[in-house]
Amino acid sequence: MTSRNEQDPGSRVTMPRMSRRGLIGASAGMAVFAGMAGLPRGAAAAGKVIALVHTQAAGDNGPVDSMIAHLKRLAAEKHMTARTIYASDPATYESIFKSLGAAGAAVVVTTFNEVAQPLKAVAPQYPHTKFIQIFGDPINPPVPNIVTVSYDYYLGCYLSGLFGARMSKSGALGYIGGASLPPLNADLNAIKAAAASVNPAIKVSGAFAGSFQDPAKGHQIAAQMFQGGVDYIQTDSAATDTGIIQAATEGAGRMVSAISKQQFKLGPKAVIAIVKLDFGLSLATQVERALAAGWTGGHVATDLKGGIIDFELSDVFLKEGPPDLAAKAKQVWPAVTQARADIIAGKLTVPFDTKL
Repeated sequence: MTSRNEQDPGSRVTMPRMSRRGLIGASAGMAVFAGMAGLPRGAAAAGKVIALVHTQAAGDNGPVDSMIAHLKRLAAEKHMTARTIYASDPATYESIFKSLGAAGAAVVVTTFNEVAQPLKAVAPQYPHTKFIQIFGDPINPPVPNIVTVSYDYYLGCYLSGLFGARMSKSGALGYIGGASLPPLNADLNAIKAAAASVNPAIKVSGAFAGSFQDPAKGHQIAAQMFQGGVDYIQTDSAATDTGIIQAATEGAGRMVSAISKQQFKLGPKAVIAIVKLDFGLSLATQVERALAAGWTGGHVATDLKGGIIDFELSDVFLKEGPPDLAAKAKQVWPAVTQARADIIAGKLTVPFDTKL
């Protein structure tokens, strides 16, 4: 399998296991057509348009919002036009890609595994448009104008498990994912493995909301976990996280490790950390490379090196959270830092276990 001429810091060209997200929107929306309308065809024909076709709604305080912000910033820097299109209906994927390709868009970024087949069907018809699939499996054989990107998010979840096991007073941790997909199963299993390495008696409860866009369900599951004795939950469910964080704010001593810094403000006394996957930075890095000479299709797998994936302590929590927990977080953090270094150096291997 071929790759582009260079890789991101912290990325490697390889065969990944699977992409984590397999999200499907519930219905078509006028947002698709609003996004297509106003596409400056003259500018696009001159290769001046960068488009993001996202299959998850904006307003998630996480992946999609981050990608949109970075796309707009990068387009402004490059004196190009940014277009964002919410594709909520899988039946529209091919037509959207065709419209952008026919308009001569320079780069089209799209999201998650459900776009794979439409993308492979359309991209070869528009060889001058460069397509980037965020969270995608490799294509074999590679398509010259498609780059797929995967992320070893489970490594960050392992660090969260180490941290949570040391922070928990009850000895009970929780994990809430959007859907039971193999890569998310691996995230849960990584937390279990980390917690067991600290104390085999620690209990880890896992649950899936069945949606990445259902805060009410997230709140329901999280409330049940907290009432059952869990005092630390790792989220993994995009917009559903909002409900999980809300449940954490409704009781003392409840901690959440979320997925985005934008979520700190949702629970300054509860969101203690994040397993970060900087979708915006990843998008910007891949688009920059697509706009450079020598770009070609392939696959990029991203790990803990380079800052796209990491486990980070909330500076907001350290200031506004319960003083005893903030002090303890500082105390146990060196163990997390050491584990991260050991993973990067190859001294610590985290299994990618997708079986529940």
